Amino acid sequence: MKEFELIKSYFTEQSVVRKDVIKGIGDDCALLQCNADKLIAVTTDTLVAGVHFPFDTPPKAIGHKALAVNLSDLAAMGAEPSWISIALTLPEVDEDWLKEFSQGLFELAEYYNVKLIGGDTTQGPLSITITAQGLVPEDKALCRDGAQNGDYVFVTGTFGDAGLALAAIQDKIQLSGSDLAKVKQKLDYPKPQVLVGQLIREYVTSAIDVSDGLLADLTHICKQSTLGVHIDVNDIPMSETLKNTLSFEDAVNLALTAGDDYQLIFTVPDTNKVGVEMAMDHANVDFTCIGQMNTSNEIILTQGKEPFTVKNVGFEHFS
Repeated sequence: MKEFELIKSYFTEQSVVRKDVIKGIGDDCALLQCNADKLIAVTTDTLVAGVHFPFDTPPKAIGHKALAVNLSDLAAMGAEPSWISIALTLPEVDEDWLKEFSQGLFELAEYYNVKLIGGDTTQGPLSITITAQGLVPEDKALCRDGAQNGDYVFVTGTFGDAGLALAAIQDKIQLSGSDLAKVKQKLDYPKPQVLVGQLIREYVTSAIDVSDGLLADLTHICKQSTLGVHIDVNDIPMSETLKNTLSFEDAVNLALTAGDDYQLIFTVPDTNKVGVEMAMDHANVDFTCIGQMNTSNEIILTQGKEPFTVKNVGFEHFS
């Protein structure tokens, strides 16, 4: 199968129709029509086999995750996802693989009304690069540098399950079949908090998504806002599977550092705390307040009144 036949067979037909896409796949560039009172948020992520996902990951999961990690970035900016382009590098043309990969990609794209508008295919080691673009009202974009002294630190969801799944895949721990299936679902099919990102932009001062680890990504907010934070690790939300598998100390370390959770961290001033809590409750979103920003310029971790020390930091390329 030639390149253009591959594109036509697996990436041209899609159910999403957007009026702001004037010209999509099939020309040298896509043509988009933008709303004058909105900003365009743009993000790019690359997934490489053996680095971002195990080599034996199902192709449907790879398609889902490749898009999910980009949608998670848009969520952290409070943006509504709109368009994506994809650069797909394949060792060879495997039509069964492509069928499942595109299914995983388009199922998530359809759910969030995102249209594929172009990209590229080439031969080489398996990797997927997606550029995603979304729209956000010009005065509502969420950034990492807006946190204020005294802001409460909130997170969505739970942390550590994806890391637990990876540890099990690497034979570092043993899990029952049912427990492995639960946490592997978190690793393979992360759920980007797109709607939460749009919901909280009325209340919060800063936000970031958690890809490299709760601690590592919270550090970005601290550095860019020139603040510190106090976190009580007793408040870190973790699944029953994680808590039942590891000691509390090991579970917290994994929750703080493992990454691949794709939840949101966001900071909320005292005046908006009740408002954001009511909005999240009304939307039936799981959320937790885990700490508070301060002027220490440090991340202070305690377990109750006692200091807590992590064993490692989050994931970092070229470390």
